[in-house]
Amino acid sequence: MSFLRAARAALAGQVGSRVGVSASAILVALSLSCGTNQHVNQNGPSHSAYITLPGKGSVLQLHINNSTGEITIGSQTPQVQNTSPNGLALAPSKKFLYAVNSGNNTISTFSVASDGSLTQTGSQTPEGGSSPFAAVIDPSGKYLLVTNNLGDIVNRDGSISVFSIDSGTGALTAVGSPVPANADPTQILFTHSGKFVYVTNPQIGTVTGFSFSAGVLTLVPGAPALSGAQASALAVDGSDKFLYVANTAAINPGLTTVGNISGFNIDPNTGALTPMVGSPFTSTLGTGPSALTVDPHNSFLYATTPGSSDSVWCFAITPTTGIPTAVTGSPFSVSAGGQFALFDLTGNYFYIGNQAGSNILGYTYNTSNGALTAVTGSPFSTGAPGAMVLSE
Repeated sequence: MSFLRAARAALAGQVGSRVGVSASAILVALSLSCGTNQHVNQNGPSHSAYITLPGKGSVLQLHINNSTGEITIGSQTPQVQNTSPNGLALAPSKKFLYAVNSGNNTISTFSVASDGSLTQTGSQTPEGGSSPFAAVIDPSGKYLLVTNNLGDIVNRDGSISVFSIDSGTGALTAVGSPVPANADPTQILFTHSGKFVYVTNPQIGTVTGFSFSAGVLTLVPGAPALSGAQASALAVDGSDKFLYVANTAAINPGLTTVGNISGFNIDPNTGALTPMVGSPFTSTLGTGPSALTVDPHNSFLYATTPGSSDSVWCFAITPTTGIPTAVTGSPFSVSAGGQFALFDLTGNYFYIGNQAGSNILGYTYNTSNGALTAVTGSPFSTGAPGAMVLSE
């Protein structure tokens, strides 16, 4: 059983991977039924973010202070037994939010009010696959894609379900049958153009690529591409030229470091992947990179790992080749986590999900050297997060 699959099973047992609207308001921390500590900030306007709480069976709204990056707690959707929501996707219209329920193979649709609060609309949509994990919406906002981590009668390995989105109601309609995506598909992303889709396959250490058009997925030439042991996270640069994959359990001969990052060149016409010169890349210290992101200026690639020692790897990206080179001081010995890593473009804030600590770490970063500085109040107690999306 893969690490991610085991984690998913554990989360399911706890129950009994760009929707919100900007608001100018005084921030007030609301009570959480889960009883987590809350940090209060009353300075300036904020915008919303959302996280799934798999162990609670709900979605939590967060407020991010535009000036400081501090997080305060907003409203929480009612807890629903046996759902274990994990994947989360935000419609570009910011009218609808979708939570993928790993526990009962469904998708919950939420409408977003003017204050960013959520209301579930209609009944849960059958997902069509088994053990759904992650979700993403194409840049046009017309389609929702969900990875199905386990095989079923039709797809012996795993698959991707595709849904069209009703722009008025947010309702989902399945587009054909789930598409085979090799063993254990987990994380999924679109290139910025929406032309290509990539998913990780941790069980077999590969990444599977598809071209995408009008809701139809077609394997790219050479798919799946070999990446490394427990390939578990994805990131693409802003030009759509380079794809990076975190191989959480890869062994690096001659080093004590466990885990590395594969770099691929993306063929702009076919989406086929070609390994970069020198790939895979690793750090001098650290273990288990399991979340990846590229900064908003396409200067740095960050890999985060669980723990607080040598836990954030930072690489400068060579613009012409995409080759990542470790920056001075990397790995950074700061508190981190491996659940997710993403940037908030409003203030270039960097957020890391820490499931073991039931919190989110917040940082600002130096655009010249990539160094991180903790946001005031970090870490922010939220409950054990699954996935996070931001409203910019």
